Amino acid sequence: QIDHFGFDEDHTFKQRYLVADQYWKKDNGPILFYTGNEGDITWFCNNTGFMWDVAEELEAMLVFAEHRYYGESLPFGNESFSDSKHLNYLTSEQALADFAVLVEYLKSSIAGARHSPVIAIGGSYGGMLAAWFRMKYPHVVVGALAASAPIWQFNDLVPCGTFFSIVTNDFKKSGTGCSESIRNSWNAINHLSSTDAGLQWLSNTFHLCSPLKNLQDAAVLKNWLSETWVNLAMVNYPYKADFLQPLPAWPIQEVCKFLKDPSLSDKALLQNVFRAVNLYYNYTGEASCLDVSQTATKSLGEMGWYYQTCTEMVMPLCTDGVHDMFEPQKWDFDALSEECHRMWGVRPRLSWILSMYGGKNINSHSNIIFSNGGLDPWSAGGVTQNITNSLVAVVIPDGAHHLDLRSRNPLDPKSVQQARALEICLMKQWIETARHSH
Repeated sequence: QIDHFGFDEDHTFKQRYLVADQYWKKDNGPILFYTGNEGDITWFCNNTGFMWDVAEELEAMLVFAEHRYYGESLPFGNESFSDSKHLNYLTSEQALADFAVLVEYLKSSIAGARHSPVIAIGGSYGGMLAAWFRMKYPHVVVGALAASAPIWQFNDLVPCGTFFSIVTNDFKKSGTGCSESIRNSWNAINHLSSTDAGLQWLSNTFHLCSPLKNLQDAAVLKNWLSETWVNLAMVNYPYKADFLQPLPAWPIQEVCKFLKDPSLSDKALLQNVFRAVNLYYNYTGEASCLDVSQTATKSLGEMGWYYQTCTEMVMPLCTDGVHDMFEPQKWDFDALSEECHRMWGVRPRLSWILSMYGGKNINSHSNIIFSNGGLDPWSAGGVTQNITNSLVAVVIPDGAHHLDLRSRNPLDPKSVQQARALEICLMKQWIETARHSH
């Protein structure tokens, strides 16, 4: 159904999902169900090695479900993003209903799956969906692994500045002078962008695909740099990886090698900043210029997510330039609301997510693992302490964004190996309990 909650719009759409059953025990063996997030499902499937690694041990079927409005699961085809009418059905509630209907369909149509216990697994927004799936449809999934799920990054549940102070800390720990160099770079850009010659110099130095023409363009450049530092914090993995971009092991340490001296002149400092971001965008050496409109892989559906942040996913973030290395920016809900109205013709609802999913008042739920990495800025809005004995927090000090969901790797830190062992142990318990109750 395009709309699960009303009866006027009764059209349907094709939802894509991937199934791997080579290890599945045909007689009601468990199903690990990946709650797809904001992007193409094949990409998440290829980046969630943990599920593939445990399939054999748990004799589990793997299902990766694509989130509506992303990848190929477009409710209105090419028209899906044409206006707010067509976008009206892009919500987490509709997506969870899709997942519930899909699970019921699979159980009724696959021989031997009728009583299979289903465990929801997801990372980031997908992790939020996994947790919420267990909360809202406890009869459909017996438990959830919610990795790097910032379910508390809403309203005033957590301070808006923690996110960026974690990013800063990652850089501070990765090299002397590193976070200070980045903090000093903003004023350097401000000085240079005040003249046409300076804008020209910045465009050339950063090898930009389209030259900076004015202060607005310079602001876009600064935003792009901020997002790059944030992305590096998310993918600061202990081995070579290509999650958002192809990168070396511990990429922040590599980036910080260029940023040792914060006391350089404006131009010398920014030449080093260019070398640092060039490592992120051009590690393979194939880029002829850098495009400030692109910060992550094309597999992420940025348009859809932008719409979601303009409706339900209102996550307050702010910086002060003291506890973090960024330019001070207060959280401004009204400005967001105006921008969203201009872009999509909709306005965000600030506290709807709390009404819908309970904010911090979730101790009536059960069987959810919340895992968070100490290096991951999103842990700022995550559950990092046990709430009850079945709402369990797993903290991975050396982990970046959902490191535990990635494939096992010889370079994995001990903390993530232990986290996975605990996650598998709890999942086995849920499966056992489900079997007995059936």
